[in-house]
Amino acid sequence: MSVEIEAVRVATDEVVKAFGRLLPQLSRSAKPLDLTALDELVASDASTLLIARREGEIVGALTLVMFPIPTGRRAWIEDVVVDESARGLGVGAALTQEAVRLAREAGARTVDLTSRPSRAAANRLYERLGFSLRDSRVYRLAPGDR
Repeated sequence: MSVEIEAVRVATDEVVKAFGRLLPQLSRSAKPLDLTALDELVASDASTLLIARREGEIVGALTLVMFPIPTGRRAWIEDVVVDESARGLGVGAALTQEAVRLAREAGARTVDLTSRPSRAAANRLYERLGFSLRDSRVYRLAPGDR
């Protein structure tokens, strides 16, 4: 069984339904996405929403964000999620490899991503695909913080 990766060009009810299943597996605090939210994401020039299908069913997703800065075009991989039923079947690798291909094709100097240390399988995958751990800190300012 192969994994097919595609960029979402139009938000559909099928994609909304898939995110209703996938998003809670990614984040307990993320709000559900409706058609309007997905339309906004898909319409953005800065992001590309990739989905993975196995046997026609959406089983994974990834968002590739690309932007120019003074030191060159950069790319970030965000919100990678693979359905529990499809983990270990190459879905995450296929999504990530397609994101890297698109980033390189667009001239990105680097492709970055973050992953929690507790996501051991995901971290092994990223290292196997050639990503290296950087000596860096990620800082976040959330609503309600100073």
